[in-house]
Amino acid sequence: MEFVFVAPREALFPTCFPQGFQPFEGEAPARRLLATLKEHGFFVERARAERTPAWKQIIPYCVVASEERVLLMRRRAKGGEARLHDKLTIGVGGHINPIDGDDAVELVLAAARREIAEEIDVTSPYELRLVGTINDDSNPVGAVHLGLVFAVNTTGPVTIREQDVLEGELVDADELRAKLARGENYESWSAMLVPALDTLALVQPATTRIDK
Repeated sequence: MEFVFVAPREALFPTCFPQGFQPFEGEAPARRLLATLKEHGFFVERARAERTPAWKQIIPYCVVASEERVLLMRRRAKGGEARLHDKLTIGVGGHINPIDGDDAVELVLAAARREIAEEIDVTSPYELRLVGTINDDSNPVGAVHLGLVFAVNTTGPVTIREQDVLEGELVDADELRAKLARGENYESWSAMLVPALDTLALVQPATTRIDK
């Protein structure tokens, strides 16, 4: 039985339910979010979380860039979430599990690092920044998940480790935008993030380095 980290929707969104990508302006919003997760977050059976929209499963969603190109992936049919099969994504990520720790701040970072290590091979040190949240209540997957968007800056090759569940390559941001304009099959979170690539500042120096 898998346990996943969740937080009550009302604690995360006390006044409204914002939709789409919400970039952080400065460090204060990120600190408030992490404080909310520390106070209100808890682990619960994944099956129960999937049928409880009053809780949001917290998902680190890491957008990886190397030398001005962004990692674009396609989810294969062997991936764990059937509702996302064959969709394009620019997000490396997944659920936060008890193995990631017991402190909300540390477990969010640990989960992001674990997902990166499991899904892709980054040959050079990388920089990791929490840059915003993404929420989409318009579909069954999004209704029970909240993405914590990380910008991951590195140099050198980035390759897919889990080739049975993902395929991917580094592509120019203009190509990502062109695919979106043509209506290609992006998952909803990635479709919301592609227009915001400049906001993510993926080729800018990050403030905190976390080595592999």
